[in-house]
Parts: sequence; C-alpha cells; structure tokens
Amino acid sequence: MSNVNKGKTGEQMAVTYLKHRFYKILECNYRCRMGEIDIIAQKGSYIVFVEVKYRQNDSKGKPYEAVNYHKQTHIRNTASYYLMEKGLQNVDCRFDVISILGKEITHFKNAF
Repeated sequence: MSNVNKGKTGEQMAVTYLKHRFYKILECNYRCRMGEIDIIAQKGSYIVFVEVKYRQNDSKGKPYEAVNYHKQTHIRNTASYYLMEKGLQNVDCRFDVISILGKEITHFKNAF
C-alpha cells in the first residue's frame, strides 16, 4: 500500500471515529497556501483541527511522535488562515491528534 493510500485509510478511520463521537465534520484535507489540515470538525462550540497519523506498526516510532514542533506550527498557521477565510472570529478552537497504529486509535485532545 502506498503512503498516499495509507494516509487516506487512516483519515477515513479517523472520520468514522469522530462521527461516532458526534463530531460534525466540516472539512477533510483542507488546503491553502499555508499548508494542509487533515480534518476540521466541530464539537459543541469548538472548532477542532485534527492531525491524523497512521502507521501499520511502530518500527519507526509511534504515529503521534511525527507531530513535532515544526508540524504543529504549520497546522496553527493553516488553522488561522482557515478561520480568517471563513470569517470566524472569537471561536473556541483546539488542536487534536489522532494516532492510529494498525487498527488501534488513540485520540489526543488539546494535543498542542
């Protein structure tokens, strides 16, 4: 399976996981000049920006370990652009990471 297909598989697993927990999916694979966000969802009054990391095994480390400071900065900048583009001001936001190892899903709320 190619890395693109693995990523899509992981993202679809994450969307299903979130929907089962009553998140409203606003966007998948949002892209702009600032970068990309895997999933943008809403839970209650919060806009939730979700980074999904999927690995079949942990031979290269845990999936969530790939969400380093550099990646977090790109996600924050992209989220700011999204909020500006949509005219959303003074909204509650948070940044989550969904780490998928094989079929095991771990959801880190307020990850950064």
